[in-house]
Formats: sequence, C-alpha cells, structure tokens
Amino acid sequence: MYRYLEHRLAQRLLEFLQSRHPGIALPAAVIEQPPKVELGDFAIPIFPFAKPLRSAPLKIAEAIKTEIGLIEGIAEMQVAPPGYLNVKIDRAWLATALATDQRPAATVPSGKILVEHSSINPNKAAHIGHLRNAILGDTFVRLLRSAGRVVDIQNYIDNTGVQVADVVVGFTHIEKKSRAEIEALTRQPRFDYYCWDLYARVSQWYELDQQNRQARLQTLQAIEDAGSDTAALADLISVAVLRRHLETMERLDIEYDFLPRESDILHLHFWDAAFTKLKDNGVLNFESEGKNKGCWVMRRAGTGQNPSTTEGTEEITEEDQKVIVRSNGTVGYVGKDIAYHMWKFGLLGRDFGYRRFFRYPDQRDCWISATEGEKDHPHFGDVAEIYNVIDARQSEAQNTVIEALRGLGHGEAADHYTHFSYEMVALTPRCAAELGYTLSEEDKTRSYIEVSGRKGFGVKADDLLDQLIASAKKEVDSRHPQVTEAERVQIATQIAIGALRYFMLKYTKQSVIAFDFKEALSFEGETGPYAQYAVVRATSIFKKAGVDPDKFPLEVVNFEPYVDLQQSVIEQEMTPQSLTDIKNKWAEDVDFGANFTGEAADEIWELWLASSKTSYVIDQCIATTEPAYLAKHVFQLAQLFNTFYHRHPILSEPDEQRKRFLLATVGVVRRELIRTLAVMGITVPKVM
Repeated sequence: MYRYLEHRLAQRLLEFLQSRHPGIALPAAVIEQPPKVELGDFAIPIFPFAKPLRSAPLKIAEAIKTEIGLIEGIAEMQVAPPGYLNVKIDRAWLATALATDQRPAATVPSGKILVEHSSINPNKAAHIGHLRNAILGDTFVRLLRSAGRVVDIQNYIDNTGVQVADVVVGFTHIEKKSRAEIEALTRQPRFDYYCWDLYARVSQWYELDQQNRQARLQTLQAIEDAGSDTAALADLISVAVLRRHLETMERLDIEYDFLPRESDILHLHFWDAAFTKLKDNGVLNFESEGKNKGCWVMRRAGTGQNPSTTEGTEEITEEDQKVIVRSNGTVGYVGKDIAYHMWKFGLLGRDFGYRRFFRYPDQRDCWISATEGEKDHPHFGDVAEIYNVIDARQSEAQNTVIEALRGLGHGEAADHYTHFSYEMVALTPRCAAELGYTLSEEDKTRSYIEVSGRKGFGVKADDLLDQLIASAKKEVDSRHPQVTEAERVQIATQIAIGALRYFMLKYTKQSVIAFDFKEALSFEGETGPYAQYAVVRATSIFKKAGVDPDKFPLEVVNFEPYVDLQQSVIEQEMTPQSLTDIKNKWAEDVDFGANFTGEAADEIWELWLASSKTSYVIDQCIATTEPAYLAKHVFQLAQLFNTFYHRHPILSEPDEQRKRFLLATVGVVRRELIRTLAVMGITVPKVM
C-alpha cells in the first residue's frame, strides 16, 4: 500500500502542475521518506520544478498544498523550508487497507526473465561460497516472482572446463582407476566429497613436476571430443557430482528449471554458429604474430578505442586483447559464454535438446541439456532480460560478453544483461577452528580466513548445514523436551536454514562475508532466528487469545463486502467509490482513527507504516539487485514489533475495542513478516 500511495501521489502532483502549466516539460516527482514519522510519511522536494516553472520552490509548494484538492489516502500536506512538501497518510485509511489485506494490482512488464545462479563446477562438493551465490540467486528469483514476473531459473554446468579435467586427471593418472571402478564410486553416498579430496591431491601433484600439467592440457582437448572415452568419463563424473549439488541445494529449498551444459554448447555447434557471426561482424580478430599468435581475440571490455591503421582496420594492442579461441583451437570460457548468451536472447538460431534430469518433491521436473532430447519439453531461452549471479572476480568476463553482444549489433540485449556481482565468503577464525582447521597464531588475529577448494581448505555446504542443524537442535532440545524427536529435528532445520539464509542476505553484495556459527544462530540482533522468533511470539499471542491469527485482522472490520471490494479495487484502482466511501462502514468494530491519536500513537503508527512497505522494498531490491534491503526491512519490522510487544500489555488490555486494535496490529505484522521471510526462503517453526 505504501508503494501504491507513493505512485498515486507522484502522479497526482504532476497532473496538477501540468494542468496549471501546460506545454512545459517537467521532471518526475521525487518522493523521499522523512527521518521521523512526526514530520510526515512522504517528503517531496520541490526544487526540481523551480527552474522550468520559473518560480520559487516555497511558492510552488504552497500552491500545491492549497489547490491540489483531495487525494485518496492522503490526510494533509505541510510546506517546509526551504522547499519541501511534507505529506501525511490518512492513518485510518491505510490501516483499513492493511487489515483487510488490500494489494492493488501493479503494472507488470511483459517478457520472461532468466536468472542464472549457482553454476557450480561439477568436480567436487559445493562449498560455502557457492551457498552465497545460490541463496542470492534464489532470493532474487523469489523477489521477481513476488512482483509478478515470469522467471526461468538456470544453473550453468561447466562440464568441459579445467576443474572437471583435473578430477579426470586424478582418477586416471594418480589413482589409475578403470571406468568400472569410477562408476562404482559414483553410486556411493557423497561422491562429491571423494572428488573434493581428489581435486586437492591433483593440485599438489601438479606442483611436484611441471610436466604433470601436460596431462591437464591433453585431458581438456579430449573432453571436447564428444566421441572420446575421456569425454564419456568426464560426463559420468560431472553428472554424479551434479546430482549431489541438486540434493544439497534442495535442503535449502533451492530449485532450478534448466541445466544447460557446456559440452552441449560445443557438440550442438552453438559455438560454431556464434564464431561465424563474431568473425563476420569484425568482433573477433585473428593474431598472426606476437604473444597471442594463432589466437582469435577481441578487445577487452573497458579498454579505449585505438586509432585505425592506414588500411582502415582497427588495431588492438596486445594489452587490450582478450583471447577467445586459443592457438591450439580450443575455445575459452568466454567464447562459449558468448554463444550461450546469444541463445538466451534467442539470437543464435539453434536450440538444445532437453531431457528430464531431477524431480522435486512437488513433482516438478528439472531439465538438462542434451544433444538429442525428449519431444515434449518446456520452452527455455528467448528471454527479455538476463541476470547472472556470478562473483565479482568474473566482472571482466561478463563485460566481455556484453561487449560482444554490442559488437554484433544487439545493443538492446546488452542493455538487458545484468551481472549480479557479489564478493567472497570467508570464515571467522572461531568458525574455522570449530570446523576442525588448525590455525596459526597469525590466523587467530585475522578478521577472516579465506577458503580455497584447490588447496582443500574450505567448508562443504552439507557439512555447514549439518553443523548448523546440530547446533540449533541442542537449543531446541533444551527448550522443548516435550516435543517429539522428529518435530525437534524439523524445528532445528528451519532455524538453521533461516539463520544461514538470513546471514548470507543481510550483507550488501559487495561486502566480504566472514561466516560465524554463533553470530548466525543468535536469537538476538540482526539474525534469521530473531525474525523467526518475532513471528512465533506473535502467533503465541493469538493462541493465548483463542483466535485465528490469519483471519482476525480481516474480522476487526466488517468483512462482508471484502470479496466484492477486492475486485473493485483491481478494476477501479482504488478510486474513492471503492475504499474511501465505505471505509467507515468497514471500521465499525475498530475505530482506527481514534487508536492513531494520543500518547504512543506515532510509535504504533510507525509499525503499521513499516508493515505497508513490503512491496515498496521488494521493488527497491529488484531495481538495485540488492536483496540486503529486504533483510533490513525484516529486521526493522521485527525490532518495531518487539518494542511494541514489551510496551503494550495486549491480552490484559481492559478496553475491548483497544485490545482488538492491538491484536489487529500483531496480526498485520505477523502476516507481513511471514510473507517477507518467505521471499527470503525462510520458513517459521511452530516453537523456538
């Protein structure tokens, strides 16, 4: 509702000014939030209108206040120096809309969005860094879907890269295992853990003798040959590890629609089609001399343009060159990524085959790419917008793909390609020690310890989840011994996953996270359990009162016209004859206006106002690709609620009308916390 009022206010203000000053181009109205609710609920700076209207800001503000007339949901306007309009919402109007869960329809852009996230190399177990990627991506998908967008979730599988080649080298050159022996291992639980240790051993083997690295190069080339035994072995290993990754992510309620594999991009000749287009459009250049002799290169993203040579072709200095095809003919990661993104936007003229790969508990299928697939399958690709959740270290590669699209003449596609960048995850020294790592005295003084999968130093995702659940269960066991063992495990799992997801989301994307068990699982402060506990506390109030928390806010007003009104709201966009005209009839039971006056009125109003901002914050998260704003919103709402809870004896309130108002407040906050936590992928246990 806050977002709706903001849009309505901005629209009405511009309509008013344009009606008074026809023909004058005006800037969009900017609406800010005052630092205190006592000042108002919206603040509109008038300065941008001063120049085009050739009038002082205060004079314009005074004219708006005096002449604009009634605006539904707005109680009053005040002019404030040096040129602001402070606007107060009609508190009873907003409370009525919130209590009856009015959510006006918003304009939803057309076109499907593709969010690619996780993209874990299928060579070993997923680790804590992958969890940040997956949680960010999954939350962004939930944000988009809550805003009404259609989203495909893709998890790109680099099954022909160096990391997979290294594990193949480990099995064939170090352990010298046969295919049958490797196949037997893939059927063992947590095969990905076996590969984790083997991958670290391969790195050590390379360090023993530089000649050993030749095995990697030979394996890389063999993997790209679809008919080779090496390619078949790489497929066997990568598919087995991929299944483990999906099982790990399923524990966090993270799912995917489609798993495009790099091998299929090669075998279906995506790259060949893209290569031809890139050469024909002059995006790629062949180097016949210098350090990149024999390579196909393109200009590095972000480098300046060089003057043309006398022949009229542009020369790219060696420092500005990005190798796309190596001199041995193998295609680098960026080249395959260019082809992949041309497919994403429907610009390639080719498509994958599709096979069912993994079925989720709700019977929804996750599909995987293939050279030959099933006839009936969902339509993937050909999207309007792309968001790639990839860490900040890949910025250059991502920008190179964007510049390749521009070079091919697809500027609109490039403009709708977003690198959802984020920083790494490390461990606090305390967390590293708890996980069994030996720390030096210097390590103990650091603010965080970096992890390295290649060195075997890191936190496997499943280990982290297991330990979080075990830690949460100790607390649940001590607090609720009367609950069954199965229920305590379920409660502990909800707390642990809530703690992990909230911890990963509360930091802005560009912050390095130092993960810590104790901090994440705390029931106090800015944590998932703190927000979950606020909901549990609110639910407990209703349980003691003997009323349904989901229905009660609707019942404090005359609910009979609700269904008809909901449709009229959508059709008439909250016109006066919809909500305002029958507001008083709805509020027969609880007089919201009376309860928002007097002592402590602003404090309670601030709680209702915060509850109205969920859709506003979701829009903000999407526009900035920053889910941390949602975590901050949840924390603020939980904080305000806990303050309210301690200051107002709800169930012992002697005034029955006032008591119903306080219960309605609890119900609205509880509902918004549950909804917002759900967008973060967090569920609430029945007790804590």
